[in-house]
Amino acid sequence: MAWSQRTYVVEDPPPMMTNEVGKLLTASEVAEMLHLHVNTVKRLGDRGELPFFRVTSRGDRRFRYDDVLEFLRREK
Repeated sequence: MAWSQRTYVVEDPPPMMTNEVGKLLTASEVAEMLHLHVNTVKRLGDRGELPFFRVTSRGDRRFRYDDVLEFLRREK
């Protein structure tokens, strides 16, 4: 039997989108930050507790990083 070494490359996560409204996060990224389920994050957005933008033709949600931080401050 021959011994073989495998090299695994761990890729860095993609950087957050940034534009004139600031850093934008997906619902999954917000869920990970807040330790919530992604559906809970979407529900918070639907209730108006966590503002979001609709982007792409599919209507994907994007949350401003600053809005997420403000939400954390309010909920403490």
